[in-house]
Amino acid sequence: MTDDSRHTDNLQVATLAGGCFWCLEAVFDEIEGVTHVKSGYAGGHTTDPTYQQVCSGSTGHAEVTQITFDPGQVTYRDLLNVFFSIHDPTTVDRQGNDVGSQYRSAIFTHDAQQAETARQVAAEVSAAGIYPGKLVTSIEPLTDFYPAEDYHDDYYARNPGQGYCQVVIAPKLAKFRKQHVDRLRRAAPLPTAASTSAR
Repeated sequence: MTDDSRHTDNLQVATLAGGCFWCLEAVFDEIEGVTHVKSGYAGGHTTDPTYQQVCSGSTGHAEVTQITFDPGQVTYRDLLNVFFSIHDPTTVDRQGNDVGSQYRSAIFTHDAQQAETARQVAAEVSAAGIYPGKLVTSIEPLTDFYPAEDYHDDYYARNPGQGYCQVVIAPKLAKFRKQHVDRLRRAAPLPTAASTSAR
């Protein structure tokens, strides 16, 4: 069992569930200020579940993405605004064709401040009428986080041609890039002639 709820130096951690964790990982990995993204399982009753067990729906876990970030570059509120824009928070235990409690919409908070911010952002999204239905996103304290198996890491980056990646993840990623261009990770600047000659 791993619980990455601790804050390390100035970094903080957010744990979010909004359907398949491959989708969320691909998006949050592109955000400036995010230093690490790890898929995993939270909110269930089975110790150290496997992907197969979680997919069966028998463990009670949600597929989650745990995001380590620098609040000096991107705030928790910023991450939640992205979160609410990249999945449908009005469908119970479902995202598109992915059906089951493991695909539920949930925010697993690490402290009271995160819980308050999550409630505020959810209320703002609801009041804005962005979605025609009622928000069903649960806000609950994180108890345990179990990292997913290593083969889930960077799944989209390693499998862009795979059917699910092309049909589900790629459009979601394109939508995110269009809506949140100001949040995209900036590429390292190219060396100038002056900096090259100085070596």
